[in-house]
Amino acid sequence: MAGQELWQAMAGLESWLAMVGLVETTVNLAFGGTAVQSSTYDHLTAAQNAVDGNRNSDYTSGSCSHTKGDWNPWWRVDLLKTYSITSVSITNRGDCCAERINGAQIRIGNSLENDGNDNNLAATVVSIPPGETQTFKFKPIKGRYVNIFIPFRSEYLTLCEVEVFSD
Repeated sequence: MAGQELWQAMAGLESWLAMVGLVETTVNLAFGGTAVQSSTYDHLTAAQNAVDGNRNSDYTSGSCSHTKGDWNPWWRVDLLKTYSITSVSITNRGDCCAERINGAQIRIGNSLENDGNDNNLAATVVSIPPGETQTFKFKPIKGRYVNIFIPFRSEYLTLCEVEVFSD
C-alpha cells in the first residue's frame, strides 16, 4: 500500500472508531492531501508545502505555500473523499507580512466551480498573529475540498500549514 493510501486508510479507521465512540479523533485530514493554488511565487512555495505537517512559519524554510500577487488569490486541498468538517487550523507566516491573511475566507464543499471558491463559507479570518496557528471551529460542513480564498483584492496568499479536522 502506498504512503498516501495507507494514510487515508488510517484516517478512515480513526474516523470510524470516533463515530462509534471508541476514540476521539485528531487526524489532520489535510496532511498529505493534494494541494493547488492560483499561482506559485517561487520554487520554495508550492501549494503542497501547506499540508506537509510542518508549521515552520519562516518563508525561507520551504514549508510555506505562497502565491504571486493575484487578484482573488486562492489555495485548495483535495481531501480525496467527502468528510463532515468541523474545524480548520491555519498557521500564518511569521517572518513578515502577517496582515496579508486578513479577510481570507475558508470555504468547504464538493464543487470545483470557480476553483472551489463558491463552496460553503465556513469562517473568515480577521487576523492571525505572525507565526501563530489559529483554529476556526464551525458547524459541520460536508466537503471534499477546503479552500482558503482572499476575495476582492490583489494580494499574496501565504499559508505555512493548513490542518483540517472532522468530529
